[in-house]
Amino acid sequence: MSEERTPTGEASTGQLLVQATEDISQLIRDEMQLAKQDLAESGKRLGVGAGLFGVAGTLALYGVGTLLATIILAISEGLEPWIAAAIVTVVLFVAAAVAGLIGKARVSKVGDAPQARVESVKADIATATHGTDGSTS
Repeated sequence: MSEERTPTGEASTGQLLVQATEDISQLIRDEMQLAKQDLAESGKRLGVGAGLFGVAGTLALYGVGTLLATIILAISEGLEPWIAAAIVTVVLFVAAAVAGLIGKARVSKVGDAPQARVESVKADIATATHGTDGSTS
């Protein structure tokens, strides 16, 4: 940017255009710098938030483990501890199998792409390219 600016009342049209261009360029550079700072700050907040979600997930996983241990201990009041642990293990594997089967059934129901839509797209392509290959239908 030039060191010395001509007062607006005394400047020619060319000088005013140059000053306006310089001002706009400086404004854009300043806005870009502010946008970079805003993005950096948002990125820091996002990183901290994601880290806290990770901590929450880890603590929840430990909580599930502790809950399972509590269930085993509660069942072991009436049974041998190894039998209580075996019961909880079998229940977990059955729940996992049921969830897996339900998930497999849902995925297999997705099916193929709608045939009518595929034919419509093929017709659109044929219409768009009609005459570009030199043939007439």
